[in-house]
Amino acid sequence: MIMNQISKSLYTFLDELRNNNNREWFAENKDRYNQLKNSSSLVFDDIQRGLGVTDQLENHKIFRVYRDVRFSKNKLPFKTHLSTSIHREGKQLRGGYYIHLEPNHNFIACGFWNPNKEDLFRIRKELELEYEEFSNLLIKKDLKNQWGELFGDQLKSCPKGFDKEHKAIQWLRFKQFILKKNFTNEECMSEDFSKKVIDSFVSARPFLDFMTLALTTDLNGEPIV
Repeated sequence: MIMNQISKSLYTFLDELRNNNNREWFAENKDRYNQLKNSSSLVFDDIQRGLGVTDQLENHKIFRVYRDVRFSKNKLPFKTHLSTSIHREGKQLRGGYYIHLEPNHNFIACGFWNPNKEDLFRIRKELELEYEEFSNLLIKKDLKNQWGELFGDQLKSCPKGFDKEHKAIQWLRFKQFILKKNFTNEECMSEDFSKKVIDSFVSARPFLDFMTLALTTDLNGEPIV
């Protein structure tokens, strides 16, 4: 199947936006942005369709280019990247996929970026109970080759209520549970970029399924949704 490609013009535009991050310049070039966003959306459509063969997904959503500067010291009005998220569908399927296109800073990610207090506690309890299963999952060849190490902010010490001597302490300190993979500009513009992204995301399914099971059951393994 022939898939759409990311245009070099997208990176040209984003470079120009970084050097002209003001409302006047963007207003003059908004049509260019919309055209590039729409062409990139076709690539995201390809990825969503490919993932949808083995997963149940909501439609991808491209993030707004406008920055929320209300609580930020950085008052530049526009993001200098294009990104989209694809959430899994329904309460029974947790986690999601993310694609980030930015000159010389492209990456894909999946997992749990900012779990709420209740979800974080439940994940940690599952890791405490199923340490060996989770550790073995992360070192499986396909997932390890595609993603490398688990990524995310961590506590400096053991979370309250957990044993600092537990075998799972290296995972219990995590506050985010993310798989992340970088791409060059050239890789993103290549004909097989969509396929590579699909293959990477598919390899992460055991990780997402482990987390989903934890977040949709109680500590006895009984469904809660």
